[in-house]
Amino acid sequence: MKRDLTKHPCFNEKAKHEFGRIHLPVAMACNIQCKFCNRKYDCINESRPGVTSAVLSPWQALNYLKEMKAKVPRLAVVGIAGPGDPFAEPELTMQTLRLVNKDFPEMLLCVATNGFNILPYITELSNYNVSHVTITINAVDPEVGSRIYAWVRDGKCVRQGKEAAAQLLERQMLAIGLLKERDIVVKINTIIIPCVNDTHIPLVAKAVSRAGADILNCIPLLPSADTEFADKSAPTPECIAEIQKNARQYMPLMKHCTRCRADAVGLLGAAQKEEFIGCLRKNSLMPLDPSQNRPYVAVASREGVLINQHLGEAEALSIYRENNGKFELVEMRKTPDPGSGNERWFELSKILKDCRVILASGAGPSPTQVLQKQGIKVLLMEALIDEGLKAVFYGGDIAKLQVPWKGCGSTCSGTGGGCG
Repeated sequence: MKRDLTKHPCFNEKAKHEFGRIHLPVAMACNIQCKFCNRKYDCINESRPGVTSAVLSPWQALNYLKEMKAKVPRLAVVGIAGPGDPFAEPELTMQTLRLVNKDFPEMLLCVATNGFNILPYITELSNYNVSHVTITINAVDPEVGSRIYAWVRDGKCVRQGKEAAAQLLERQMLAIGLLKERDIVVKINTIIIPCVNDTHIPLVAKAVSRAGADILNCIPLLPSADTEFADKSAPTPECIAEIQKNARQYMPLMKHCTRCRADAVGLLGAAQKEEFIGCLRKNSLMPLDPSQNRPYVAVASREGVLINQHLGEAEALSIYRENNGKFELVEMRKTPDPGSGNERWFELSKILKDCRVILASGAGPSPTQVLQKQGIKVLLMEALIDEGLKAVFYGGDIAKLQVPWKGCGSTCSGTGGGCG
């Protein structure tokens, strides 16, 4: 199917008021640590790359897209931009693109990446009709790059300094050429970091232009808390204008960037609607695979009113369903006896094979990991049962109800049997 590439609002400023985009947050991990990046998520008030209110599986992402397409009819672009890097978890990224291309062949597909691990997947991207790729390149000199990247992880090997920056740059430049061989539009994002790479950016523009990139987006540093660059100042408007003037002699510039979140949806610059965030959260708690029938939610409660029991202590769990806007207690299910290690949690996953979420006030890492692998998410919260169920079934703000995991024993009175 022939698709209109001019509908992409990030690559064509004329399209930004007419066509929207949706980012599907399916890739949480990252293979690079940039000194300006803090990927805290579940914060609706932050609008910057790396931030999302939930992370989806590929099937959840497809269902979310279907719902949002009905809510936002002007969606023309589906993108994957993390919240980590799409090719740090390539199997999730590629499965998502495959599903979307099959069900929505008319939509433009794009990915935004650091480019470090994209090379093995470029042919597959082309096969799935990915039309646009954005690569973040902050330096074309390893010396400059070494001041921007804390480390680069290649499989199990972690590199630092100029060696890491040189390896990253080599792969990025190769990726530009291979993408252009497949007629994929390439945009380069470059973060303007005062006193680090600001005077270097025209050289970046020159190098990526020679490699074949189509457009350059110079993004001002947005200092983030708890990062090495937290105390740096953002570049001044005069600095940005001078950089753009010098870079423009080598290639076209994008000048309408809005620093999209990893779960952005709608027109560029439009605020995230609470309705859209709720839809995202709701889908993140759906079954990982639609072939699984999981209509129920299990609750650990001492008296049947509050979510106030540690999963390791619960001798039985309350099983709830949603029915026409009301929550109904289906039954109580006995949990396996403690003392069998992870086997206890495998057995519990069988008992709860029709449940997609467990709500408890505490849980150890072992049950959480075992149950997650079996398709059951464990959410720790202290709230009324109805509040927790409302958040799960309707996409409420789960973060307001959740309690942080503080290690096994923090909320468990303990029986000596352990919960692992």
